[in-house]
Amino acid sequence: MLKVTSLSKTFRTDAGDVHAVQDVSFTANDGEMVAIVGASGSGKSTLLSMLGLLDSPDSGSISVNDTELAYLDARGRSDYRARKVGFVFQQFNLVPNLTAIDNVKLALEFAQWPKNERHARAERMLAMVGLDTQKISRRPSRLSGGEQQRVAVARAFAAQAGLILADEPTGNLDSETGKRIVELLRTTATQEKATVLVVTHDQAVADQADRRLRIVDGKLTEIA
Repeated sequence: MLKVTSLSKTFRTDAGDVHAVQDVSFTANDGEMVAIVGASGSGKSTLLSMLGLLDSPDSGSISVNDTELAYLDARGRSDYRARKVGFVFQQFNLVPNLTAIDNVKLALEFAQWPKNERHARAERMLAMVGLDTQKISRRPSRLSGGEQQRVAVARAFAAQAGLILADEPTGNLDSETGKRIVELLRTTATQEKATVLVVTHDQAVADQADRRLRIVDGKLTEIA
């Protein structure tokens, strides 16, 4: 379970302080998909960055299954990101010169998954997200946008990450493909018992989540 308590982050600029995230608290359960909706500049990217251990808060705490994450040192953050946090990006961020299966195996390598198990695990994950077996040996340039995003989802879940962060995961996809990707995130979250946070500005995407939160000027509220 993800538990965020009184999380805050302020940036100091020449024009004055920018309170990007203000006293944010929420929880999300294993197997649950939660959408965080917000416009550009609302603070959602800063929040995602802190949850992904790419930035540290000024105050507050982040815990996953009772492990406190907010103030790990640089090595601790790096190790945790590799082993326990999966990312799904709008731009897919696949390694272009690697095949689909090798992109997934690379994530397992970073997570120090046993070498003799990586290929089979990558195959299982790509099968779970519905990528045709004839396409797992193709490079990203020979896959459609939806297929590339499926590989990205498989990569995010491959190392059994407890927390999956999806940053505008449907932004570069047509509406029907985007809907399937969100459904895939929900299904995989349930099967892998992971917590999935989807950050989006698209209400249609948010409506597919189990719960919806809205961030405005750094403040988070739950949408009924």
